[in-house]
Parts: sequence; structure tokens; C-alpha cells
Amino acid sequence: MDYVWMALIGLIAGSLGGHFITGKGQTVVGDIVTGIMGAMIGGVLFKLSGLFSGSGLTGGLMAATAGAIALLYGSRVVSKV
Repeated sequence: MDYVWMALIGLIAGSLGGHFITGKGQTVVGDIVTGIMGAMIGGVLFKLSGLFSGSGLTGGLMAATAGAIALLYGSRVVSKV
């Protein structure tokens, strides 16, 4: 169930992040998919590092949001090169 929440948060963070992060980006669908992937990666990394146990909604939301924003930013930086 945690991964479902992470995917939903990634969907929202991806669509909003596409508007806030400037630069040559992707389409809206690309931003959403990148946000979902980032949320999943962020959730797994936070869980493996022990920063949150994965049992609470707040920790999952923070990890998913951080991962989605980080991956969106990284994809924009790479696309500028």
C-alpha cells in the first residue's frame, strides 16, 4: 500500500514540478512519469537508509515528494547538457 501512495504523490509532484522547474523539459506526461519514478526511488532509498520505517503516511509522503522533485530536477539538468 505504501507504493500506491508513493505513486499518487509522484503523479502530483511530477505534474506540479513540471511547472515550477524551469528549463527545457519534457511533456506533461513525461513529467508525471518521471515524478512517479522519482517517488518510487525516493521511497526505496529512504526506507533502505533507515530515515523512515515506511509504516507512516507522513514519512512516505516526504520520501516520495523528495524523490520526485530530485529526479525531475536531475532530468532537467541532464537535458540542458
